[in-house]
Amino acid sequence: MIPTETRVLTAHVPVTLAEKVDLFSNKLERSRGWIIKEALSSWIEQEEKKDLLTWEAISSVDSGKTINQALMQDWAENLSTHNQISMPL
Repeated sequence: MIPTETRVLTAHVPVTLAEKVDLFSNKLERSRGWIIKEALSSWIEQEEKKDLLTWEAISSVDSGKTINQALMQDWAENLSTHNQISMPL
């Protein structure tokens, strides 16, 4: 394993959350630090994806790629009928 620099982060968390970390730590036979690193890594990845999708959406709107709200509403309301219409593009 290649050594990497680390840094200690400290956070106060509710007791119930700390107890859940302890529970999973014991269940998975991993350290608290490992559990927290995994959770934090997953959250960061999720936020990065959300940020990217947001910027892509803003770019689409800026370039005029939008769908008329009334057409979209008609399509959504028609989903539960037997005569479904195509999704507006």
